[in-house]
Amino acid sequence: MLFNFRRTETPWEVVDSKAIEPVPMYYDDDDLDIVAIGETDTRGTYTFDVKHRSSQRRECQEAVIFSRQQLMQEILKKGYNTLLVESWRITLFRRVKHYRVEVQYNGRPARVMGKLPTQRPPFMAVLEFETCH
Repeated sequence: MLFNFRRTETPWEVVDSKAIEPVPMYYDDDDLDIVAIGETDTRGTYTFDVKHRSSQRRECQEAVIFSRQQLMQEILKKGYNTLLVESWRITLFRRVKHYRVEVQYNGRPARVMGKLPTQRPPFMAVLEFETCH
């Protein structure tokens, strides 16, 4: 009789999740010269290991900011230079004593003429006042 022993890994457990629904990044009073708008939203999913439990909140904030930067690089390759509507979801996972963050960042790309104001991800205060634990 042959026994096949499989090495079982402990699965990642969801500890916390926060989401920001689609939010317009510009309003009517913003004088934008829109040349083109993407037909569909662009989405990127990015995963990060959290180094220290004590710096988890800061690392969650940095993960969302970095994810937006990565998505911006992707839309630049397609000829767009801004996101008209943005949303994100962050999920914190734990496996034994290890933590991991997954960020899904979404946006509707557009090409705009002229100089654009520097944008940050919307509603980052959600991560500042609530712990990402």
